[in-house]
Amino acid sequence: MGTGKRRINKKKIIIAFGVVLSVLLVLYFVLVNTLVSAALVPSFMEKLEAFERITEESYAAQVQTSDIKGNRQTAWKNTNKWLEKAEHQKISVETPEGYTLIAQEFPAGGQESTDPAGEKNHKWVLLLHGYTGWKEEMYPFAYWYHKEGCHVVVPDLRCQGESEGDFIGMGWTDHFDCMLWIDYIISKDKDAQIVLHGQSMGAATALMTSGEQTLPDNVRAVISDCSYTDAYSMFGEKVKEWFGLPAFPLVDSACVVLKLRGGYNLKDASALHAVENSSTPTLFIHGDEDAMISVHMTKELYQAAACEKELLIVEEAGHAQSQDKDPVTYYNTIRIFLSKTLAKTE
Repeated sequence: MGTGKRRINKKKIIIAFGVVLSVLLVLYFVLVNTLVSAALVPSFMEKLEAFERITEESYAAQVQTSDIKGNRQTAWKNTNKWLEKAEHQKISVETPEGYTLIAQEFPAGGQESTDPAGEKNHKWVLLLHGYTGWKEEMYPFAYWYHKEGCHVVVPDLRCQGESEGDFIGMGWTDHFDCMLWIDYIISKDKDAQIVLHGQSMGAATALMTSGEQTLPDNVRAVISDCSYTDAYSMFGEKVKEWFGLPAFPLVDSACVVLKLRGGYNLKDASALHAVENSSTPTLFIHGDEDAMISVHMTKELYQAAACEKELLIVEEAGHAQSQDKDPVTYYNTIRIFLSKTLAKTE
């Protein structure tokens, strides 16, 4: 009789353990699913109380010096004056998944160009913004390149700004989208000499694009400003920093959930792997006081890159602040680098 009761109790314990384990697994899945949305779905992010806190902390981590603030104000003042007169048009492409991506195109020529008005040239720049950003953030760069006589295309990356999408691509889905913009440029100018210039996630996107085997020869150079090495590492860092959660096993679980929901794996999004296979000349730029993405990541990318390469580390610049900390060095370095990589137009 006692043995029978023990068997029944043991069976109940096993059932109870199974129920508890199932509940824990469901809760864990909910946690991981929420984490993916909180990090990669802008509309979901904005509903979280943590979003405002993370935004404030990210801003506070920036270098707050008078020269950076002053140079930034001057850049935007000049950019806004240029925007009042600059010719531009909204353009779009469609992804294989059916998402419509939006960009602004600024044709070369006119009063703000260093080239004679109406002179045909083949210099194009594709400007790529960062994580949770939008195309307008890149307009000061568009202004500078336009003065240099370039045609400029500035897209909203998928799921950001005016572009459609379900998940931020962390550079992976974005680099396929980047190929669509490259195709668009070549369709307008078969002799186009294209520069990919990105900041942060946009820089990672540009680097991943440079590693594509099918990359057209028209892409002549990459300007990578404060890129991360890979999305998997970045995701792990931010899970701990922003949410106070352990990277393992959450990030690996997030990879599985993202693959099911978004169709890609964070481990695929590796700028480091891409540059190992790139033959596109690349200028790597980073601020040495970047608290968002460590300068060591760019140094690692530079060391791994198989292509012709240069490195610019801007002292006392935070994340995506190099152009504001030392605009003369920043833009002169780009100008000299591109003079070596872009063919002279007749």
